[in-house]
Amino acid sequence: MCGIVGYLGHREALPLLMEGLKRLEYRGYDSAGVAIRHGAGFEVCREVGKVASLESKLGQDPSRYRGTEGIAHTRWATHGVPAERNAHPHADDKSGIQLVHNGIIENYQSLKKALESKGHVFRSETDTEVLSMLVGELYEGDLEAAVQAALRGVTGAYAIAVMCAKEPGVMVVARKGSPLMVGLGNDEFVVASDPSAIVAHTTQAFSLDDFTVCRLSREGYRTSSLNNVPVTPKVMELEMKLEEIELGAFPHFMLKEIFEQPDALRNTLSGRIDLKRGDVVLGGLQSSGPDLVKARRIVLTGQGTAWHAALVTEYMIEDFARIPCEVQYAAEFRYRNPIVEEGTVFVAISQSGETADTLAALEEAKERGALTLGMVNVVGSTISRVTDAGVYLRVGPEIGVASTKAFIGQVAVGALMAIYAGRRRHLSIDRTRSLLEELESIPDKIRQVTSQSGSIRDLVARYVDRENWLFLGRGYNYPVALEGALKVKEISYIHAEGMPAAEMKHGPIALIHEGMPCVFVAPKGSQHDKVIGNMQEVRARGGRVIAIATEGDEEIIPHADEIIRVPEVSEALSPLVTTVALQLMAYHAAVLRGHDVDKPRNLAKSVTVE
Repeated sequence: MCGIVGYLGHREALPLLMEGLKRLEYRGYDSAGVAIRHGAGFEVCREVGKVASLESKLGQDPSRYRGTEGIAHTRWATHGVPAERNAHPHADDKSGIQLVHNGIIENYQSLKKALESKGHVFRSETDTEVLSMLVGELYEGDLEAAVQAALRGVTGAYAIAVMCAKEPGVMVVARKGSPLMVGLGNDEFVVASDPSAIVAHTTQAFSLDDFTVCRLSREGYRTSSLNNVPVTPKVMELEMKLEEIELGAFPHFMLKEIFEQPDALRNTLSGRIDLKRGDVVLGGLQSSGPDLVKARRIVLTGQGTAWHAALVTEYMIEDFARIPCEVQYAAEFRYRNPIVEEGTVFVAISQSGETADTLAALEEAKERGALTLGMVNVVGSTISRVTDAGVYLRVGPEIGVASTKAFIGQVAVGALMAIYAGRRRHLSIDRTRSLLEELESIPDKIRQVTSQSGSIRDLVARYVDRENWLFLGRGYNYPVALEGALKVKEISYIHAEGMPAAEMKHGPIALIHEGMPCVFVAPKGSQHDKVIGNMQEVRARGGRVIAIATEGDEEIIPHADEIIRVPEVSEALSPLVTTVALQLMAYHAAVLRGHDVDKPRNLAKSVTVE
């Protein structure tokens, strides 16, 4: 949520900054702005709406924005409505400070009162302007020192980039709880909250750690703590490739990422399956694997799609490894005085590795003595650095706000972890080999589902005008029903609810009315007959049954109005194929309703505030 781009070097800054903002649009925002060093000061331009609107405004007088140093930002409103006065960058009223900020300053009100008592006049409702004023108040000729001093008095989360009119050729950046990277080019620096805004210019970069400040200048860079103790960053090679974040022949990133899932899943599984030994190889768990196997209890946590992946993983861990397991919303875990006993393993699941709620829950679990594991996609992300061990998803960059291939990666990694622990507890080598062989076959089966995109679109077109949908499933496909409903809500803005199929008759059946679309995730499995019974209950009340059913399942035909076929897969692994059909349903529903699929309203890709 929100995006920062900064540039200090020898090239014109504005084109690079605007390109970076466009690459960060997927993160979610409602306004944008830039500040370019020009002459003895800055030229600032801010605009509500899309980056394209800002670009148009800049184009009215492009000569004003010539310069080789600048910062830019996309804002997702927290403090103050979306308005030009609240857009970043924010200036102080004393020292020529320009500042952009992601995160939330929790003690901004007390800081604001103190600054107002010293005569500072505020022009916005934001916490960010308070921070810019604080830096300006503390400035005594050294921007780095002023930023360090200001942040020592701040409570909350931040990633910031700061410039000062009195110090040309200098930019200071810092972070705590919100991601920020520094890309190292040839006599230039590119700062961004996401590698997608850096990779076109350099593949050498480092992530700032919490409570770290970095001073960039034309002579080089220096990193330090808030108390000015030198810190040595770890420079890494960015694994992201530029073509991975380009649309190519697809109209939307979401559709591209749905179709990328076979290859993404192969990457997730690559090198982690040893069929000869009938075992799973997870290098990230090399030191902590024995503790996972001996766990007395496993707690899985996440938010949104990651929470749904956790539910599927819970089923698999209890099924394959026979370890008691539970799933909790990360946002609730920290505040409910949770019980963390000896032998508890805590697994944090997040695509970005920066989800604020999940990080807060992780910190609480660590404080109470749990072994902490991470399941994330972004290499070097905060969760990957603060957990005791973990497994990367390796599905590649996910640009679409509505998660698709990350969910598939999370479920696959959950399966690998469950099989890993199960093999060391009670799974036979034959059963293990069977599961692993089937996992390796899933990418081709996903491709069979994506090949039906056109027919799924035609089906959805018959129901896209209905404002209320129900998604139902049992067992392993109950979380899939939740995920399908979430996708429809996120991008098509249709009201959709997911629930266990058996729960419907305990109240929600009252909602069923003539023509209401009811999507049943109903592949062959242990509860197939029960699901058919639930279908009959819906049809008896006038609802329209759309079934996600196994190829060759003739029994389901009399009970469904529409059928989407998926390849036959064992019950435990079926979410890896049934989910794809629901992703395509949601995508086509959004397109047919004329919505921006990749940038749905009010949503951000990475939720970095609680």
